[in-house]
Amino acid sequence: MITKKLWFSVALSTLLLTSCAKQATTGGASAVLYPEDVTKPKLSQYELNVISEKIYQNETSGNPKNLMFWSKNETFPSIGIGHFIWYPAGQAKVFDETFPSMIDYYIANKVEIPTWLKNARKTGAPWRDRATFERSRNDAQFQQLKVLLLNTKALQTEFFFDRLTASIPEIVQNVAPEYRKHIVNNYNALAATKGGWYPLIDYINFKGKGIKASERYNNQGWGLLQVLQNMRPVQAGAGALAEFSRSAKQILERRVRNSPPAKNESRWMRGWTNRVNGYATPIL
Repeated sequence: MITKKLWFSVALSTLLLTSCAKQATTGGASAVLYPEDVTKPKLSQYELNVISEKIYQNETSGNPKNLMFWSKNETFPSIGIGHFIWYPAGQAKVFDETFPSMIDYYIANKVEIPTWLKNARKTGAPWRDRATFERSRNDAQFQQLKVLLLNTKALQTEFFFDRLTASIPEIVQNVAPEYRKHIVNNYNALAATKGGWYPLIDYINFKGKGIKASERYNNQGWGLLQVLQNMRPVQAGAGALAEFSRSAKQILERRVRNSPPAKNESRWMRGWTNRVNGYATPIL
């Protein structure tokens, strides 16, 4: 059975996605037209739980310690099963910062969270650098957040789902008109495939929407937009999963080729390949 809370989220997302004749503005941003031919999102509680466990394994290898991680190569920590980005105060926000929105999602869904976390929503991650972060692992606040993350894996996945469905109109509007139908058709094919929500949800969480100029090398992005656009036309079914998997791998290989040599991104390609190869096999 789908939860009452999830029904509300799905209904809201569906309303936005199917209102082609209407426009929406957020935070003063320019209006975005919503395509009327996007598949209405549906996700059962069973799918939600299965997907959340799969993403948890992807991001943490089943180790709770990895729920809060700060790479030596990054200027920010990654939080939760989706490794949400959370910038400390003063850091340039090159990538989409998603953890503050996750905090808002906790509050909107009436999850009890510590006061310090509510306050940090506006001030930034409470660790100024990686060294401070690692020294804080046994602190009360650090442990409070880790327990919260462990106990809300399904809700974090629901947040991914809502983010995915809300992002499709934005993605569609960020390509030339002649490519929009192709992207929507491929998205719909995945959405109509058993187990097809998992690769869509995981990839947008894994590599983003693909619309920010700062998330490109040689003006070529690596997000969900690029994967959907790079796919061959598909119908719902096993072929859609296989084609999404193939396209994702190709897009990530292109990212590595375009990346600055000093970043040595090729060292990540094996893990990325294993992850996207898994998209070809339905998890349900």
